[in-house]
Amino acid sequence: MFFFVPREGLEPSWSLLRTSLSRVRLPVPPSRLIYICSKLYVIYLSLSKNYKIVRYLKLLYNVIRLIVLYMGKIISIVNQKGGVGKTTTSVNLSVYLAELGKRVLLVDLDPQANATSGLGFEHRNLEFGIYQSLVDGKSIHEIIKRTVQDGLKIAPATLDLAGAGVELVSLPDREFRLSRSLEEVREDFDYIIIDGPPSLGLLTVNSLSASDEVIIPIQSEYYALEGLSQLLETISLVQGNLKPNLNIMGAVITMFDRRNKLSEAVMNELYQYFPNRIFRSIIPRTVRLAEAPSYGRSILHYDPKSKGAKAYKSLAKEIINIEKEK
Repeated sequence: MFFFVPREGLEPSWSLLRTSLSRVRLPVPPSRLIYICSKLYVIYLSLSKNYKIVRYLKLLYNVIRLIVLYMGKIISIVNQKGGVGKTTTSVNLSVYLAELGKRVLLVDLDPQANATSGLGFEHRNLEFGIYQSLVDGKSIHEIIKRTVQDGLKIAPATLDLAGAGVELVSLPDREFRLSRSLEEVREDFDYIIIDGPPSLGLLTVNSLSASDEVIIPIQSEYYALEGLSQLLETISLVQGNLKPNLNIMGAVITMFDRRNKLSEAVMNELYQYFPNRIFRSIIPRTVRLAEAPSYGRSILHYDPKSKGAKAYKSLAKEIINIEKEK
């Protein structure tokens, strides 16, 4: 079981309204304007004592909430520090969610394209990738590819993605390019997992502004917490200015070695950053997890009986259970 604190931020009603307006392709007013208007309207209703209108508004809210519940959950796997198991987590979590019967899309937003090659695709030979959707406005339907795992598809990365951070700067709505692309396919999937780049640039901002939840993989080693405060500050800025209902789902401890006392120390320090938001599923340091990408396979297809495979299956179940409990 996963323990978490309630969501913080603004009232959920207007965030649901924004999502619904975007979903039906209607203009979406600025967040602050919606928030102010909603507060004024609530005050007006409380003064007018018009309970009939209040009942209709509650009914409308429940209808909107039902629509949103049927839309896919978008989760970003983010950490600007390299080598923490971010891509390994993105690939294997996606595969096990699909193995558990969910419809999953993995979006490779890392210019290194490790998630793409980790699922058996040669990114150098791909004609189109997520870059074309972000910069050129190509429909994401045209770049999505099937994988060997039933229920799992991928929006791959190509070599072009390396220059996207610079090219996005001059484009309109540069922070929301990925969000708008994913809205085209959101209803087709239960989960959309975004493998973010090891940086805090525009690609990461796009990843966060498109997401509902954030998962942060943390390596259980000495320098693991280096830069973590900067990442949390970036997430806070996105929450305050771009995506008020963005939520930190939790931190995943990766490359854990029970024989190393330092790993235990890092885990204890993590609880100071993420009280009640540490996943129970801990990813061990294993050779099999490190070997699988070189064969273009997930751990499920490389060694399903390994400790790493069991850990990622447990993590996928944990995330599904979180959604059931909400």
